[in-house]
Amino acid sequence: MHGIEVLIPTIELLLTGIVSILLARRLGLSPIVGYLVAGIVIGPSGYDLIHEDSTTRLLAELGVVFLMYDIGLNFSLSHVWAARRDILGLGPLQVGGVGLVLGLIGIGLGLTPPIAFLAGATLALSSTAVGVQILAERNQQHCPVGLSTTAVLVFQDVCAIFLLIFAASLAQPQTSLGMVLGAAAIKGAIAFLAAVLVGRYIIGTLFRMMGRTRSEELFTAVALLVVLVTAAATGALGLSLTLGAFLGGMAISETPYRHLVRTEAKPFRGLLMGFFFISIGMSLNIGAALQGWPTILAVLAGLVLIKAVLTYAAARMLGIPTRTAVQLAMLLSQVSEFAFVILAMPALRSAIGENLTTILVIAVAASLAVTPALSSLGNRVARRLAERDLSAKDNVSASTKVAPVVIFGMGEVGRRVADALGAHAIDYLAVEMDHDRFVRAEADGYPVAYGDLADLRLAETLDMADRPTAVVTINRYEISRDLTPTLRERYPNLKRFVGVDTDADRHRFDKLGMVAVVNRSVPKGIDLAAAVLRQHQVADARIEAWMRRQQDEALHAESDVPAPGVAA
Repeated sequence: MHGIEVLIPTIELLLTGIVSILLARRLGLSPIVGYLVAGIVIGPSGYDLIHEDSTTRLLAELGVVFLMYDIGLNFSLSHVWAARRDILGLGPLQVGGVGLVLGLIGIGLGLTPPIAFLAGATLALSSTAVGVQILAERNQQHCPVGLSTTAVLVFQDVCAIFLLIFAASLAQPQTSLGMVLGAAAIKGAIAFLAAVLVGRYIIGTLFRMMGRTRSEELFTAVALLVVLVTAAATGALGLSLTLGAFLGGMAISETPYRHLVRTEAKPFRGLLMGFFFISIGMSLNIGAALQGWPTILAVLAGLVLIKAVLTYAAARMLGIPTRTAVQLAMLLSQVSEFAFVILAMPALRSAIGENLTTILVIAVAASLAVTPALSSLGNRVARRLAERDLSAKDNVSASTKVAPVVIFGMGEVGRRVADALGAHAIDYLAVEMDHDRFVRAEADGYPVAYGDLADLRLAETLDMADRPTAVVTINRYEISRDLTPTLRERYPNLKRFVGVDTDADRHRFDKLGMVAVVNRSVPKGIDLAAAVLRQHQVADARIEAWMRRQQDEALHAESDVPAPGVAA
């Protein structure tokens, strides 16, 4: 009977999760919102079908553990260094500014300063799951908007770990808060260093040994073992289980096997995160919240407005263009799923009060639901700004600093080349003749001018004599043939690259003196990008590493079906 008693809550949660995800998809809502509503329906505030016990609590906690493990898999020291401006600049400015304002509001509502600023910092965080999903749907992961958004989300995910430690310390009032945080910081630093060393010298060797066995089951087992062992290790040190899970993921992120491990662990993460959100919904006193629905709407509007305004201000302070700042503000205006974790902790819940906690949780869930609409609004505003800027200036606007590379065409291949140059700190200017593509590229933060390659006057305007490389991503052979004699005469040192789809095209363009590169690899354009990087003296090892990352991400995106509860 004991086994049945354990299985029944799990079966009930599984059935609830399946029904809620199907309904959420049908209604076009975030799966997280669907889980929360399902928890309300089956919990004490609804039909009281499932009661919280040790099994449901364990499943819910494991959901958070696997979420942190997945975040760790996407975190690496090389990533931090490459995105240091946004991770160490925009991230702290955004979280600090929003957390300070919300904390002061909390003090005004009667909360003690530690509780108010903890709640404020928690609400300052944005949803990695929702933000990354929107970027992927719009193919913005590698454009300036996507890179800045991802960098801020990485910083926020790290902040969440320390907020969890801080929240846990509130349950130990007899101990000095400074001592608790100091001890936690020392232990966390040791654990962080251990994760880096283990990932670099042990995990990689272990996975290479497993790779020789060609056993997918072995990878799955080791993926589960790493997350559970590291979580248990930090738990034994008096730190949170989630910190250990994050560090375990980070150790694997330093190896080339992280995408495979992420794929193996993803079903567990999605399933267990669904259980966690259902348990949050079960804990809500929805009756009291419904009586105060005007308050919930006011809290939702206030949170979104404060976060959007302060995020925009932080981006502009760091010199990020207005169009990019607008999209950033809207993408990060929702509240992170970590708010459910921290607000559910007994010490914080008790200090804030059941009624206010319920209002905040519902407002957080609503912010996740409205994010796609807000992000679309930000995207439209950014494009309007781009169109306004276009009408206010000449046909072509050249950068005051002459970039060494000019990219003609900002379709899929052009963006890939631009992303490659940006990733390797090589300046470029893009030129696009299609108005819609131009507006989209400028709104996404690319340095792009409006003009047509077929117009020779454009070359003079762009100071092509001072630019050693031109990259043509639009295959227009007749135009290239007609322009070649003039370009050779005027710009004898200009190296022209062109992306083509067949060997026949490559032979035709080669005869014009252009460097024709066949786009054979997936994702399309990385071969052309690699050739341009080699032209600008980027080391082969760095180019190969960049190409592998692009291929791994493309492969992962193709096989990655969004899991219940958390977006891909």
